[in-house]
Amino acid sequence: MGKSAPQVFKDITTEQWTKLAAKAKAAGIDLNGNTGTASKFGVEVAWNYVPGTQELTFQCLTTPFFVKPQDVYAKIQALVKETVASDRNS
Repeated sequence: MGKSAPQVFKDITTEQWTKLAAKAKAAGIDLNGNTGTASKFGVEVAWNYVPGTQELTFQCLTTPFFVKPQDVYAKIQALVKETVASDRNS
């Protein structure tokens, strides 16, 4: 499948971004640096984190035929919300 629209998250602190990247790495997806691409099992995503504006953008670039980009976005959104919520509850 082709590219999907980017998903933008605002008010993501540097600490939250670090936690997100660590969780993704534990799942086998290395979000190395503030900008890049990563792929696993045929799913390729791109990200861009801007510390100055605290804005994080994810975009699903490709998926295999059996994975919908919406499913990838749902997983990303859940991970971001979980990380932000746990950070605020600390």
